[in-house]
Amino acid sequence: MSVSNSIRDAMVPIHKEGYRFIAVFAAVTVALGFVWQPLFWIGLILTIWCALFFRDPERIVPVSDDLIVSPADGVVSSIGHFAPPAELQLGSEPRMRITVFMNVFNCHVNRAPVRGNLLVSQHKAGKFLSADLDKASEENERHSIVIDGPNGPVGTVQIAGLVARRILCWSEEGQALRQGERFGLIRFGSRVDVFLPEGATPRVALGQTMIAGETVIAAQDDIAPSSMTPTRI
Repeated sequence: MSVSNSIRDAMVPIHKEGYRFIAVFAAVTVALGFVWQPLFWIGLILTIWCALFFRDPERIVPVSDDLIVSPADGVVSSIGHFAPPAELQLGSEPRMRITVFMNVFNCHVNRAPVRGNLLVSQHKAGKFLSADLDKASEENERHSIVIDGPNGPVGTVQIAGLVARRILCWSEEGQALRQGERFGLIRFGSRVDVFLPEGATPRVALGQTMIAGETVIAAQDDIAPSSMTPTRI
């Protein structure tokens, strides 16, 4: 292995959306250092945190048409049947929903839980309540997408929180997404709701730690283990 490859593998990539924030943090840190040296060290710690927040590491995705992977890093904060938001166009009947809560230390790049064409991509303005509240799904600012997965449509909702003030979704309706492919990002702490297709069974527990694109959150009942093909994305 070459030296350049070793350095590349040791460094965690930063998503391009974070460059300007890191630059601002760094500039303020330098300015604070001229005012009072202890402020420089505080600013340096915050700059490092900002860089870590926008980290975008590659993931090993267990690609399979019968698996649904987590779209976000964080912990599972809710599992149950809930009516999907109207903008998902999935009807009013309750569906199995799994919620992943992200704190300010998690990687915030979101990934497609299944492969398929993007049927719906809708942004809805709203409040900025604490993302761990149930009513945040209905009242908070959010961006909802629906992927036409191999076993039916899968709804994924990026939800803002108390600190989060910006939801990014760069994927567009009609676009084909690979399982585990990056589709968006939320700044700075929030949650993601996943509405499962019929026949999918949750494979996670409350409080379990999720890794976006890697952790399987649900699977079809008749899944064959040999159908999985790990892929680095």
